[in-house]
Amino acid sequence: WFVLRDGEYEELAVNAEGLLCSEFYPGLWLKPAALWANDLAEILAVLQRGLAMPEHAAFVARLAAA
Repeated sequence: WFVLRDGEYEELAVNAEGLLCSEFYPGLWLKPAALWANDLAEILAVLQRGLAMPEHAAFVARLAAA
């Protein structure tokens, strides 16, 4: 994944858990190792963890209110 900063795209680094976490869409998480291993169960588990975060719920509420 990449993030646009100051007009330039920068590669987003994985965190300590090996996850890429979107800076724009709270709760959108990806585990590249699971993706490369074709481990759909792990991909979905990581995504569900991210979508269960309160930051994601607040983001969805802001979208609904707009």
